[in-house]
Amino acid sequence: MKKKKLIIIPARGGSKGIPRKNLRALNGKPLIYYSIINALSIDNADCYVSSNDDEILLIASKFGSKTLKRSNSISGDKTTLDPVVFNAYNEICKIEGVNYDLVITLQPTSPLLKSISIIKAIQLFNQSKLDTIISGVYDSHLTWIKEEENFRPNYKKRVNRQGLPQVYKETGGFVITKSNFVQENSRFGEHIGIFPLSKKEAIDIDDFDDWNLCEYYLKRKTILFVVAGDNIIGMGHVYNTLSIANEILEHRIIFLATKGSELALDKIMESNYEAHLQKEPLIIDDIIKLNPDIVINDILDTNEEYVNTLKTKQYKIINFEDLGSGAKKADLVVNAMYPENKTALNHYYGAKYFILRDEFLYTKQKTISKEVKTILISFGGVDPNNFTYRVLSLISEYCNSNKIRLTVIMGLGYTNKNSLEEKFQNIEIKSNISNISDEMYKADLVFTSAGRTTFEVASIGTPCIVLCQNKRETTHFFASEKNGFYNLGLAENLSDNLILKAFKECLDVDLRKRMHEKMVKNQLKKGKSRVIKLIKSTI
Repeated sequence: MKKKKLIIIPARGGSKGIPRKNLRALNGKPLIYYSIINALSIDNADCYVSSNDDEILLIASKFGSKTLKRSNSISGDKTTLDPVVFNAYNEICKIEGVNYDLVITLQPTSPLLKSISIIKAIQLFNQSKLDTIISGVYDSHLTWIKEEENFRPNYKKRVNRQGLPQVYKETGGFVITKSNFVQENSRFGEHIGIFPLSKKEAIDIDDFDDWNLCEYYLKRKTILFVVAGDNIIGMGHVYNTLSIANEILEHRIIFLATKGSELALDKIMESNYEAHLQKEPLIIDDIIKLNPDIVINDILDTNEEYVNTLKTKQYKIINFEDLGSGAKKADLVVNAMYPENKTALNHYYGAKYFILRDEFLYTKQKTISKEVKTILISFGGVDPNNFTYRVLSLISEYCNSNKIRLTVIMGLGYTNKNSLEEKFQNIEIKSNISNISDEMYKADLVFTSAGRTTFEVASIGTPCIVLCQNKRETTHFFASEKNGFYNLGLAENLSDNLILKAFKECLDVDLRKRMHEKMVKNQLKKGKSRVIKLIKSTI
């Protein structure tokens, strides 16, 4: 009987650099677990752990490996692997009654090595005329050699790294060799090949620095932000997810913009994150291709089918501003802007969970002036009801007469700029600015709709009059008198007189001071840290 492959995992019990290294828990599993799992994934192979340590052999057997007790005579600090593998090979051939074609040595000190790399190396070996193939990593650098007390260059000419000879360093991950080359003092033969690994897979644990690096990689997750942003809905979702992503350094971050969200994609790519635009008819198919560990949705309401499908893939699901049926199935839901009718497990809502952009975190609070000298009008997005024009029509004459500056910040989708410039002469129009916090700080009064801008204004404490663009905005409970806003409600049927009345009332310094005090008491600048803590706990 002939069996093709024998996999030997040498695991000595006397490690000194990291005591009891092979049994120490790395990301919750003994170090030796990772090499055993790789070995068991190889078809048509026997897997043996060779050790002089009874506890290592016991633990190895619990993970499905066969075991071989190694003699102490070949278990010392100075013993190389050649006699260890030679001895194990001969003993296992007797035990199994098999003459193996290939002998594969897997080191337990390479926990980031992927089984697919071993499989590809075996395939390459079988297609070649090599005697042995070993794992290596590209390592061409300008090097120096010490001779007695001096150093001399180990190169003929100083050139860029790309111009140096291709040098590969052994990683120790694996050695695949024909069985007839397994000798007491050698395992290689004459024709040797290198199978190149990535720097990550090539890490060989020799000390605690290596250990900590592997721990980092094994705990590292892939987090996918699914986000929408265009001229209609604006870019609030994009800014929200970017603020979160910037706080997560220990995991891989990917963005997926929904179909039609090219504007969102461009903004995300400005921050140099990996970003993709939906290609498939169903975005779930795009998500599955990216194979994340965690999916963070900031696309408003999700449905139950969408979330259930993602859950079948074992993804953790985190949703923002989600009042849909899918919210019931998510692992974490954060609704800073919308109230929830009943308390639900892992659902967090309210202003204290609003995520401010960094520019607002570092903007100081407004000092209320006795007189209103500057008014900011910012209805964001596309301003579908053209409240910008309407408010200017009502207050511009008064402002001009009383030397009050008017600043208008247009949303990305606002299309009525020409009409503003034609009718209103003494206004300053700005668009696509990166410092809106400064404009809010300089203003004495702000006109806006009941979206994310209200939280930003409140973080600074600038008095604000709110006109709701649609019925959904009327459910944004934060923009209320309790929190310092003069909210006129749904403006669709709102009379001009009521808007003018609100404007003139807010010219009163005492009212504006009361509005300011109610705004700043919310301590919105702590919201991001609260949400990041929830996300990291869920991850």
